[in-house]
Amino acid sequence: MNLDVAIRLSVFVGVLALMSAWELLFPRRALSRPKVGRWTANLSIVVLDALLIRALFAAGAVGASLLAAERGWGVLNQLSGPSWLEFLLAIVALDVVLYGQHVMFHAVPLFWRFHMMHHADLDCDVTTGLRFHPVEVVLSMGIKLGAVLVIGPAPAAVLAFEVLLNATSMFNHSNVWLPPALDRALRWFLVTPDMHRIHHSILPNETNSNFGFNLPWWDRLFGTYRPEPKDGQTGMVMGLEQFREPRRLTLMGSLLLPFQGTLGRYPLIRKNKTSSEQAR
Repeated sequence: MNLDVAIRLSVFVGVLALMSAWELLFPRRALSRPKVGRWTANLSIVVLDALLIRALFAAGAVGASLLAAERGWGVLNQLSGPSWLEFLLAIVALDVVLYGQHVMFHAVPLFWRFHMMHHADLDCDVTTGLRFHPVEVVLSMGIKLGAVLVIGPAPAAVLAFEVLLNATSMFNHSNVWLPPALDRALRWFLVTPDMHRIHHSILPNETNSNFGFNLPWWDRLFGTYRPEPKDGQTGMVMGLEQFREPRRLTLMGSLLLPFQGTLGRYPLIRKNKTSSEQAR
């Protein structure tokens, strides 16, 4: 097993186990559906996605960064600053690309058709952070490879970002309780579960907010930040209004979802009220 694969797998299993235990001991919301069926489908999708990416992109983003370094491609490969600074700049640059990609997957109907499988989950927990349609995963990898070639991050930075993204996706989708004061403090540096959970609300203006996965700064900077859901964390309904049947949560139902039904009211990004306007 390659070292990068071993690192990814170890972090994945560790974070999944940690967040699963946290959800069991200190849940934020009562789940609307039994875990067994949802988890079986969601984790099966993870395995399918991993096999597909391995088959189509054997070298992955780390391989693209090695190629960029060898050819001198990318902005960072033209700089001669401290390696630690370039490492941090690479993480931040890749994160803002991810934010833009996420917004695009909501704004463009074709992309939303596949991304909405992620939002169709009737609950939001650690496995929701792993529930992405294989077509979306392939599209995302293509965007990531392009970003790596343009940015020119070091291979270590790419690996760190991918491990961090996987871990934070499980963290901020988790159904866990955090002390309110800690949540408010963390939101300046990290997307928290209470912050991202709003993004999975059934209300379109809440779905089209809080797009960040790692860093919360982009939502604040670009006006897509929403501090609280209208009906509160325990009162808001999760999922999509056009897909409320539990059969949509099965593995086959999830994979077929983009080809059935309607797009609903979500593809167009509406102008959300800023947090200051909401407070008035």
